[in-house]
Amino acid sequence: MKAAKKIDYKKEAMALHEKLHGKIVVKSKTPVTKDNLGLLYTPGVAEPCLAIARKKELSYKYTSRANMVAVVSDGSAVLGLGNIGPEAAMPVMEGKAVLFKTFGGVDAFPLCLATQDVDQIVNTVKYLAPSFGGINLEDISAPRCFAIEERLIRETDIPIFHDDQHGTAVVVLAGLINVLKMDKRKPEKVKVVMNGAGAAGIAITKFMLKYGFRNIILCDTHGSIYDGRAEGMNPAKAEIAKITNPEEIKGDLAQVMKGADIFLGVSVGNVLTETMVRSMAKNPVIFAMANPDPEILPSLAKKAGAKFIATGRSDFPNQVNNVLAFPGIFRGALDVRADMINDEMKIAASLAIADIIPARELSPEYFIPKAYDLRIAPKVARAVAEEASRTEVARLKKSGREIEKQARLLIGAK
Repeated sequence: MKAAKKIDYKKEAMALHEKLHGKIVVKSKTPVTKDNLGLLYTPGVAEPCLAIARKKELSYKYTSRANMVAVVSDGSAVLGLGNIGPEAAMPVMEGKAVLFKTFGGVDAFPLCLATQDVDQIVNTVKYLAPSFGGINLEDISAPRCFAIEERLIRETDIPIFHDDQHGTAVVVLAGLINVLKMDKRKPEKVKVVMNGAGAAGIAITKFMLKYGFRNIILCDTHGSIYDGRAEGMNPAKAEIAKITNPEEIKGDLAQVMKGADIFLGVSVGNVLTETMVRSMAKNPVIFAMANPDPEILPSLAKKAGAKFIATGRSDFPNQVNNVLAFPGIFRGALDVRADMINDEMKIAASLAIADIIPARELSPEYFIPKAYDLRIAPKVARAVAEEASRTEVARLKKSGREIEKQARLLIGAK
């Protein structure tokens, strides 16, 4: 059997981006002819304009808005590259638009803003909202990302979703649901250590608490976070400290890890040692999601006794990849014209992702679906749309079966 060709990602990515001059285009849905020019533009276009002027909701019927999402970034926290600015963020946002279309049939457009001021970002998105059916916030640093998302949810009537927070949280929970299913443990009975208290770490923690986990300890570079800690705190950490670490355990990561059932890492590479893994409870669960280098390599974690291991990388089993979540979540929210994406819709997405793998196929090597599994987005869209209707945030009535079928057609899934 031939060995897989090793890809030089740096060299080949540069060549591809130069060749393509970006990854997206704007294309007309219909050919422009002498006969239809007056319908597509003046004078015929005046009629839908006047109809929308009388009733704004008709913008969803007569324009691309119903299937259009803005991918908004200020370039302050791009991948693992940090604060590289809006121009440098564009390749990532274009890539996100490609994933939206490929896996969810959603038209997405990148918008990189030349400001990192909360008020300016919020106002800009509000001014742009009439052109879009939803907003995907991307690569905005904490703690500003929390304030931006919270305000936009309050001040707009379209779905707002910060993927770095919630997309990661949805996939992590899906993986944990399957792990606990295999290991016959209950979320309220396990001890969880979360290393990394930025946007993803705090969002995952809140989401897990919502689902039913009870004992979660967050750690940052100063050690465990607890109510009343003074060093290295900000409002987001102070808030999460009040609802986590119920025993107020103090100390560094090594001390906190003793007896833990689950380790979740959204921090930096190589901070988790084999000794720490050995100090955990029976059948340790390790989600080492730092990129490109995980908190501990799977081979070392397994050697130290870890039974269930996930990373953020595609070259290891069980990749925590946001593409499992956001295309289907937006597909479902757009299709019922939800005015928000609530926690119930996100939990429904996690359950749908987990259920893609039948119980008989679950194993330590396969408890998170593959990113290229085209069954996922249609199933997630259906679950999200049904939950939007149940929680009364949907403005259109559509059956879940109809939404799933249409999503499969859009992405060419069987």
